[in-house]
Amino acid sequence: MNDPASAPAPRRARVRAPELIGKGGWLNTGGKELSLAALRGRILVLDFWTFCCVNCLHAMDALRDLEEAHKDTVVVVGVHSPKFVHEAEHAAVVDAVERYEVRHPVLDDPELATWKQYAVHAWPTLVVIDPEGYIVAQHAGEGHTHAIEQLITELEAEHAAKGTLRRGDGPYVEPEPVATDLRFPGKAVVLPGSGHFLVSDTTRHQLVELAEDGESVVRRVGSGERGFGPGAFREPQGLALLPDGTVAVADTVNHALRAYDPATGAVTTIAGTGRQWWWHESPTSGPATEVPLSSPWDVAWWQDRLWIAMAGVHQLWTYDPAAGTVEAVAGTTGEGLEDGPAEQALFAQPSGLAVAGDRLWVADSENSALRYVERGQDGSYTVGTAVGLGLFDFGHRDGPAGQALLQHPLGVTALPDGSLAISDTYNHALRRYDPASDEVTTLATDLREPSDAVLVGDDIVVVESGRHRLTRLRLPDEAVRVAAVAHRTRRAATDVAPGKVRLDVVFSAPGGQKLDTRYGPSTRLLVSSTPPELLREGEGAGTDLVRDLVLADGIGEGVLHVSAMAASCDDDPAIEFPACHVHQQDWGVPVRVTPDGTGRLGLVLAGMDAESAGAGAGPEGAGAADA
Repeated sequence: MNDPASAPAPRRARVRAPELIGKGGWLNTGGKELSLAALRGRILVLDFWTFCCVNCLHAMDALRDLEEAHKDTVVVVGVHSPKFVHEAEHAAVVDAVERYEVRHPVLDDPELATWKQYAVHAWPTLVVIDPEGYIVAQHAGEGHTHAIEQLITELEAEHAAKGTLRRGDGPYVEPEPVATDLRFPGKAVVLPGSGHFLVSDTTRHQLVELAEDGESVVRRVGSGERGFGPGAFREPQGLALLPDGTVAVADTVNHALRAYDPATGAVTTIAGTGRQWWWHESPTSGPATEVPLSSPWDVAWWQDRLWIAMAGVHQLWTYDPAAGTVEAVAGTTGEGLEDGPAEQALFAQPSGLAVAGDRLWVADSENSALRYVERGQDGSYTVGTAVGLGLFDFGHRDGPAGQALLQHPLGVTALPDGSLAISDTYNHALRRYDPASDEVTTLATDLREPSDAVLVGDDIVVVESGRHRLTRLRLPDEAVRVAAVAHRTRRAATDVAPGKVRLDVVFSAPGGQKLDTRYGPSTRLLVSSTPPELLREGEGAGTDLVRDLVLADGIGEGVLHVSAMAASCDDDPAIEFPACHVHQQDWGVPVRVTPDGTGRLGLVLAGMDAESAGAGAGPEGAGAADA
């Protein structure tokens, strides 16, 4: 009788990796073209990302320690795969690589050629390739770094023994630094009394105080190095004046709120722990310095609270300085555009806040939308939409708000007449929404990635992030005329069969771990569609990662929105306090209904999809798989 405990481990399925191709070419390589053949012998981690995606930034940040720990065996390659039209511009990708301090080679793939070859469905997706050129794992979303590091350790041992591992320096070449007073500034406020500008100098991890001319540096706050100690920041963004005279700072990559006192120069932490908030293991309210936050992007004082645009979880939170507490107020953590009671509303990376009249206005960036929050007489909050159609529709179109289009706006500013100036970031424009007429117009063009604006007398001073400066504009009496442009997110649609389609979210717990069922089901699946009529059955929430969907008759195409989560913990009785990890991802999958389409839609959260191994992989996309 065979002893199962002594049986050899099953061989890992391997799929031949397709070549890395992208029309935009390579960045961070000193001008050298890379190929899989040139990288043979190294363990590759392909990071499919796009710079609008906050979840991509989370995954990229989580990879930094792994890159350093395995720098002589592992090469991380970023594959930039754009969602928005602006993100397909090569110059914008170059800026993003510097802005987010990407320290590995990046392939600019504006036409999604490599994305298609690897059958990727979501941002971010991480693909691990072994030293012999085979795909050995794929992970979508966040929370996978621990599993990838464990796999890398196994691959190092395996291929060192086989003689197929090649150690040494990687192909990364650091670009030459550029000297400017600001580098990709994020937000600004005007300091009372002095009239100076306080600017979040995001890429340099500092706050910079500028004189009234908006150019002369008065002082710098922070060490300029990534950190969470006294006076240190990590990619700070939003700023807001507080009643006590201090300035609240959204310390975005530290997942915290800081308070800066202009009188003393002191920096303190008022909310957050320095760790990222995770579904299933983090509270949504409590003592402010004990509750994790997730990429706070902007802040604004309203209703005796500091409101927080929590881009990392698609929500709005509040900080109550009197009670010293934080709580989630609006949004479910799901990503989308849905109005109604605040706790049921959906946002997509809210990134800018402003107070005008009795409303809190929100630049909802991934929805390319202008949203608002208002408070009812009973004290409850409601969310509405002024401009924007959802995750996949964007452009530059003025006119009635119901059909107007923005492109990934990051800022909103209240104007004296009750209207709103919108920093329409990816359109390189300053737009205006007038609630009285319900019309959208264009105030200024020829800006470069404007991310915020502040009023100074009759002028509006724009944070021109892509040009590393503040730009002063006279508020025009008339709008600028711009030719209307409309876009939809264009990715290759998956052909699916009419009627019943099996949705299968693939998740394999990392080695040495099991699903965490201590507090109930450890998986979650949420499904919806655009248009909503696409799904006749299968919409809604559940705990099974496999679900039968029934498509409605007569609707030929649409988008399936799938959100999945799985929690796993160490599977060792000897460990008193097992380490646990949450893996989660949202997909927007374009589908086309055809008679010859597939009856199964497989999405990989973690692991390999055995039923479609080799799909989209191999030379010319032909694919090859080994057992």
